Amino acid sequence: MSTQPGSFRVVGVGPGDPELITLKAARLIESAAVVAYHQGVGKSSNARRIASGLFPDGVVEEVLQYPVTTGVVDHPGGYDGAMSDFYDDCERRVGAHLADGRDVVLLAEGDPLFYGSAMYLHDRLSTRFDTAVVPGVPAFVAATATAGVPLVRHTDVLTVLPGTLPVPELARRLADTDAAIIMKLGRTFPGVRDALEQAGRLEGALYVERASMTEERYLPVAEVPRSGTSPSPRSTPRRCRTSRSSWSPATPSPRPSPPARWSRCEEPWRRAARPRAKPPRLPPHPPSSS
Repeated sequence: MSTQPGSFRVVGVGPGDPELITLKAARLIESAAVVAYHQGVGKSSNARRIASGLFPDGVVEEVLQYPVTTGVVDHPGGYDGAMSDFYDDCERRVGAHLADGRDVVLLAEGDPLFYGSAMYLHDRLSTRFDTAVVPGVPAFVAATATAGVPLVRHTDVLTVLPGTLPVPELARRLADTDAAIIMKLGRTFPGVRDALEQAGRLEGALYVERASMTEERYLPVAEVPRSGTSPSPRSTPRRCRTSRSSWSPATPSPRPSPPARWSRCEEPWRRAARPRAKPPRLPPHPPSSS
């Protein structure tokens, strides 16, 4: 008698605060036979740290450790070859659990299909096994909450950009949008800062680090030193936001103050939020490597 294959669930666990895990994600994690997660070389998994309090007794943990975290690698096929072999191995290991009838939950920081490594296993396994994706809170959403700054208003256009773009291309796109989220900072931060300056968007741009975590902080990008050790693109999420049409702690809004009972976007169907305490703005220092 053949074994019924297990189900594969790709679960977003949010940006860092375990309380931001959705109820559906928590239910699936608590009932999983196998929990898989990615982690860097010599590092612990952020996704595991966020969700480990939900792991059931006796759960099998499948650690998917990247072979490299930079583009420099000793592999005949270079970085792409090393990563292709890595995902082949991940597919084999996770697929074996599913074929043996075990339900597998693959954890993903933030949202699984937004710049997430989990999407590659989803692509490989979803045609062979019962698969579903559970969305999670993206880190940039937590970043705007940390800073208390609206991201877009009314008809504003939002652009999401990888910091790995060439500086001239990044500057062009920044100059052509109302608001932007810049992902994948790390070693690209000096170039991102140059692009913001070239686009005339440095003033008002915010740097948010470890959003929703106890050590979260934010400060104007202009105050973040250009030098120092930078994190890898796959380390703790960092986000940079800039907007022409919205106020920020670094650039007070030129708009007239709206009536007290309404929000600053002056749309009467949106009630104003109650004032909230800001997280501490720590002394500026270079992005950390942790």
